[in-house]
Amino acid sequence: MMMLPTFLSLSLPLRRLWTLDTFAHALRVFLAFSGALAMSLWQDDVGLMIPLFLGIIASALSETDDSWQGRLQAVGVTLVCFALAALSVQWLFPHPWLFAPALGVSTFVLIMLGALGPRYATISAGTLILAIYSMIALEQHGGVPDEAAWRQPLLLLAGAAWYGLISVIWCALFARQPVKQSLARVYRRLGRYLSLKSTLFEPLHGRDLEAIQLALAHQNGEVVEALNQAKEMLFRRLGSPRGDRRLDRYLRLYFIAQDIHERASSSHSPYSSLIEAFFHQDVLFRCQRLLDQQGHACKRLGRALLLDRAFEHDRSEQALEDLRASIDHLHTRQRPEWQGLLAPLAALADNLAALEAQLSSAEHPEVDPPASDASLHDRTLHGPRDAWEHLRAHLTLSSPILRHAVRMPLALLAGYALLQAFDPTHGFWILLTTLFVCRPDFAATQRVLVQRILGTVLGLVVGWALISLFPQTLAQSVIAVMAGVMFFASRQTHYMLATAAITLLVLCSFNQVGAGFDLIWPRLFDTLIGVMIAGLAVLWILPDWEGRRLYGQAATTLLSQRRYLEEIVRQYTTGKQDDLRYRLARRNAHNADAALSALLTRMLHEPRRHQGQDVDDGLRFLTLSHTLLGYLSALGAHRLGQVGDQRDRDMTELAERVAEILGRLAERLAARQPIVGFQAEVASLRERLDAPASSAVDDDTTYWPMRHQLRLVCRQLEPLCEAANRLVAPTGEDGVSVPENT
Repeated sequence: MMMLPTFLSLSLPLRRLWTLDTFAHALRVFLAFSGALAMSLWQDDVGLMIPLFLGIIASALSETDDSWQGRLQAVGVTLVCFALAALSVQWLFPHPWLFAPALGVSTFVLIMLGALGPRYATISAGTLILAIYSMIALEQHGGVPDEAAWRQPLLLLAGAAWYGLISVIWCALFARQPVKQSLARVYRRLGRYLSLKSTLFEPLHGRDLEAIQLALAHQNGEVVEALNQAKEMLFRRLGSPRGDRRLDRYLRLYFIAQDIHERASSSHSPYSSLIEAFFHQDVLFRCQRLLDQQGHACKRLGRALLLDRAFEHDRSEQALEDLRASIDHLHTRQRPEWQGLLAPLAALADNLAALEAQLSSAEHPEVDPPASDASLHDRTLHGPRDAWEHLRAHLTLSSPILRHAVRMPLALLAGYALLQAFDPTHGFWILLTTLFVCRPDFAATQRVLVQRILGTVLGLVVGWALISLFPQTLAQSVIAVMAGVMFFASRQTHYMLATAAITLLVLCSFNQVGAGFDLIWPRLFDTLIGVMIAGLAVLWILPDWEGRRLYGQAATTLLSQRRYLEEIVRQYTTGKQDDLRYRLARRNAHNADAALSALLTRMLHEPRRHQGQDVDDGLRFLTLSHTLLGYLSALGAHRLGQVGDQRDRDMTELAERVAEILGRLAERLAARQPIVGFQAEVASLRERLDAPASSAVDDDTTYWPMRHQLRLVCRQLEPLCEAANRLVAPTGEDGVSVPENT
C-alpha cells in the first residue's frame, strides 16, 4: 500500500510527458533506431547502422498524420518513391552528365507535386532527402561498389520500411491521441486569445489600442492554424464507422471551439469609445475579468483533454451577474453620452453569457444533441483531373511553389557543379545542407540559415568531445541513437539544437567505420558552402518578396469577408443554423485574415529595401480588416433569423449593399487599381443607418444586431478604403485617397 502514492506521484510526470506533441514521434524514432542498432550488433556488422539510420530518418521525416489505414497507404507510396529515388541514384551516380539533368528534373517534379497538398509535399521532401542520403552512402564507399552493388539501397529501404511498420502499428494503437493533442492546442490558443482580448477593456489613457489589435490579429492566426489542424485530423478519421463515442465527443468539442472563436473575436463597439465613456466606471473591469476567467477556463479544458481528466468548469455566474448589474446601474443614470453605447454593452454581456454556456457544455459534450450538420469540408483530391487542376493553378510565376520548384533544382545543381569541380571531402553534404536550408520564402531561409551554422558548430564541438571521452563502439552507438531522438524532439521548436543533434549523430555513426575526427572540418566547410548557396538562391533566383503579394492577399481578405457577410445575411432570413456552408464561409474569412497576418510577419524579416513603406501600410490594413472581421463576427454571433418585417428587409438590403462594396473594393485591390468612387456610396449608407429610429423597438437603447453592427462596418469602410489605396499606390503617385473619417 505504501508503494501506491509513490507510483501515482511518478505516473503524473509520465502522463505529462505523454501529452507532449513531439514525445510520441521521438519515441517511435527511438524504437526504430534501437532496432537498427540491435540488428547491427546481432550481425556484428557496424556498417549496417549508417544506411539503416538514414532510411529511418528519411521515413520519419515523411510521416503524415492519418488513420492506420491511411498511414499504411502512405507508407506504401513512400517506399515506392524511395525505391525509385535510391535505384535511380545508384544507376546514374557514375554518369555525371546524366546525373545532373536527372537531379534537376526530379527535384522540380517532386516540389511541384507538393502543390497537391501537405501529404504529398511531405512525401516529396522525404524522397529528396533519401536521394541525397543515397548519394552520401555511395560517396562513402567511393562510388558504386563492384560487389553487392544494391546493398546500400536495400538497407536504406529496409530502414525506411522498419520505421513505417512501427508508425502503422502506432497509429492503430493510439489513433485518437493526435486528435486529442490538436484539440488541446486549440483550446490553449483560444485561452491566450481571450486573455489578450481582455486587455482591450482595461481603462487606461494613452494605451496603444492598435498595437493590441495587431497582437490579437497575430494570435488569431495561431488559433486559426490550430483549428485547421484539428479539422484535418478529425476528417481523416471520420472514414471509420460512425458511432465511435470518443471521436464524436472530439467532433463536438471542435464545434464548441468554433463557436467560442466566433464569439471571442466579436466586437460590439470601438474600444476607444468604451474607455472614454466609462473610464470612471467599473463595467470595463468586469468585462476584462470575465474574459480573462474564460481564457483561463479554455486553458484548463486543454489540460484536461491532454491528461484525460474530467473538465470541471468554474462557472462565472457571479461575474456575469455583477456585469449585468453594473450595466443596469449605468442605465438608471441616463447620461446622454452613454446612450449609444449601453445597448452594445448589453449585447457584449449576452455574448459572454453564450460563451460561458459553451464552456459549460464542454464539461459533457457527449450529452448534447448532435449538430444538424456535422459534416466537415473535404479538401482531399478526387481523381487525376482534380490533381491536374491543383497543379495547373500553380503553373504561373506568381505561385510561390513554382518559384521554389525552379529555385531548388538550380541551387542543388550549383552545389553538384562545385562538387564535380573541386571534389571536396564528403561533398554531397553540400547538397543536403542546401536542401534543408533553402526554404520557399526569405524569412524562413534566414531563420534556419544562422541556426544551421551555429547548430553545426555546436554539434561538431560536442561530438569531438564525446568521441574522445567515449571511444567504445557501443557507447558511441548509444550516443548516436539518443542524438537522433533529440533531433526529432526539437526540430520543430529548436532548430539549432536539432542541427547540433543530427551533426552529433553523423560524427558518432561515421566514426564506427572510419576516423570521425577527419569528418569535422569537411562537415563544417560543406555546411558553410551549402548555406551560402541556399542564401544566394533565395536572393537571386526568382526572389519571392512578400510585398509583391501583399495587395493580392489583402483583396482575398476582403473578398472572404464579403462572403462571410453574405452567409450571415442568409441566416438572418432563414434562421440560425451552423451548417457547413456557413462554417466554411466563416473559416475562410479567418483563414484569409491569418494568411495576411503571416505574410506581414514574413515581410518584416525581409531586407528593408524590399519592404518600402508597404509593411507599415500593410499593418495598418491588417488592423482595420481584423477589426472589420470582429464586427462581422458579432453580427454572426447574434444571428436569430428575423424574418418578414419591412424593417428587416431594409436592413438586409443595406447589408447586401455593404457586401457588394466589399466585393468591388476587393476587385480594385486585386487589379491594383486606385480606390475611388466609394466615398459617396459609403456616406449614403451611413446616413440611412444613422437616421433617427422610426420606433421605440429599434432605438439606440435596444441592441438590434443588423443595424448596430452594420453601422460599425460602414464606419470602418472609409479608413479601410484609404489603407487599401496606399497598398495599390504606396508612393502616392497613383490614385486618389479617400479621406479618413474623423
